[in-house]
Amino acid sequence: MLAATAAMMVSLVAAASSFKPTRPPAVPLAVRSPYLNAWLHGGSGDSLPGAWPRHWTGNILGWQGLVAVDGETYNWMGGAPGPALVDQISLEYTSTKSIFTFDVAGKVTLTATFLSPVYPDDMARQSQQFSYISAKVRCADGESHNVQVYMDVSGEWASGDNSQVVEWDNGASDDIVYHKFFRRTQEEFREANEIASWGTWYLATRADEGIGADEAVRGEFAGNRRLSNTKESNFRPVGEQWPVFALSHDLGDVEEDDVERVFTLGLVQEQVINFAGESGQLAAVPGLWSSYYTDEISALVAFYNDYEHASETSSALDQQIQSDSEDAAGEDYAIVTTLAVRQTFGALQYAGTASKPYIFLKEISSNSDIQTVDVIFPAYPIFMYLNASLGRYLLDPLFENQESGAYPNKHAIHDLGTFPVARGYPNGDDEPMPLEECGNMIIMALAYAQRTGDNAYLSDHYPILSQWAEFLVDESLIPADQLSTDDFAGTLAH
Repeated sequence: MLAATAAMMVSLVAAASSFKPTRPPAVPLAVRSPYLNAWLHGGSGDSLPGAWPRHWTGNILGWQGLVAVDGETYNWMGGAPGPALVDQISLEYTSTKSIFTFDVAGKVTLTATFLSPVYPDDMARQSQQFSYISAKVRCADGESHNVQVYMDVSGEWASGDNSQVVEWDNGASDDIVYHKFFRRTQEEFREANEIASWGTWYLATRADEGIGADEAVRGEFAGNRRLSNTKESNFRPVGEQWPVFALSHDLGDVEEDDVERVFTLGLVQEQVINFAGESGQLAAVPGLWSSYYTDEISALVAFYNDYEHASETSSALDQQIQSDSEDAAGEDYAIVTTLAVRQTFGALQYAGTASKPYIFLKEISSNSDIQTVDVIFPAYPIFMYLNASLGRYLLDPLFENQESGAYPNKHAIHDLGTFPVARGYPNGDDEPMPLEECGNMIIMALAYAQRTGDNAYLSDHYPILSQWAEFLVDESLIPADQLSTDDFAGTLAH
C-alpha cells in the first residue's frame, strides 16, 4: 500500500505543471484595457485545461479551446464538458505574454501563447483593444499526427447581464475571417457587472467558422474535427443556449516542425469616455484608435496582420524589463515587475485624437473610479520609465476638469467619477483626501516635466499648482480629519 501511495505521488508530481518565474496569483490572458481584461484565476491552480477564463471581477468569460489529434478531441482551455483534458506541462509569463505548454496524449506538444502587446511609444497600436492567441503544435513522439485546433468565445464577453440579447454576424477581409457580436440594446457609457454595455466584439483568424449553441458547435468539432461554416440566426439572450462564435484550423499532418495558427480577440467602441473637460460639461470622447484606422474592420485587419511585429517588439520589451529589473533589485523584483506590466496597462483606456490624446485609468478591483489620483501615483513610475509623455496624457484630464472651474475646492480632486463617466465633482463632494492628492499632483507634474524637459507644462498649470502648494503649506502641519490612500482605514486626523 505504501509503495502504491508513493507511486501515485510520483505520478502526480510528474503530471503537475511547472511555473516560470513563479506561480502567479492570477494569469493574464487577454489584458489590454478595462473591458478586454481576461484572466485565469488562481483558484484553478493556474491550470488552463478545464478552467473558464474570467473577467477581473471573477465573472466567467466563455472561452473554449479544443485540439483534435488523430481523430480524438481534447480540451486545452475552458470548462466545457466532454473531451478529455490535455496535460499542462508548464506556464511561463513575461511582461507581455503568458505561455502554456501542453502534452496531448503523448503524441503532440501544443503551446498556447497569450500575447497582449504593450507599445509605450506607439499610440496607434496601443489604442487598439485587441489581443493575440497563438496555437503552435509539433509532434512529441517522432511520429506524424493529424491535428486540428479550435477556439470559441461566448456572448458573455458582450454583456455582463446574461438576460440581454446578443446579435452576431461574420465576414471576411484580406484573407481574415471574423465573427462579430454585440448587445442588441447598446447602452453607451454604461456597464453591467463592470463589462461594457456598448461596442462590438471580434474573434478573427484565417480559418473555418461556425456560430451556434455552445454544445452544438463544440460537439460538431469534437465529432467532425472541423466546422461546417454555418451561422445560426436565432438571436437570443447570452444565457439562453449560450451562443458561441467558433473558429478552427486543420493543420494536416504535423511532424517535428512547429505549425502555428494565430487568433485575435478584442473590442471596438466608437466613443469610449464621457468627459467633462475644458468646458466643464460632459461630452463623448472617441476611442483614440479612430484617429489612425478608417473603420473597425480595417483596425481589426491591421492588428491581425501586425502579429510578427507585435511578437518581435514584445519580446524586446520583455527582455528590457527583465534585465533592468534584475539590475535594479534582483530576480525577485523582476517576478513582480514583469507581472505588473499588463495589469497596469490593462487599466488604461486610450481616447481623444492624435493631436489631443488622453489616457483614462479605471480603478480596478475596488470601486471603479476614473482617474483616481492616488492610484495613478503608484502606477506613475512605469510610465516615467517607459515613456514619460504617457504621464501627461493621464494628468491632462485632471487639470482640464479642475481648471474649467467645475471643481470648487482649493485642494486637488480625488478622482473624476465612476468609469467610464468622468464628470468630476461640481459640488466638491469627492472622497476627502486633500493633502495626499495635492502632493501627488505636484510631484507627478514635476516628474513629467523633468523627464521630458517640458517646463512649459508647469508654466501652463502654474496657477493651480501654486494653489495646491499653498494648501499644503496651510494644512500639512496639523492635518484635518481626512482619508489617505489607505482609505479602508477610514479618516484620520493629525
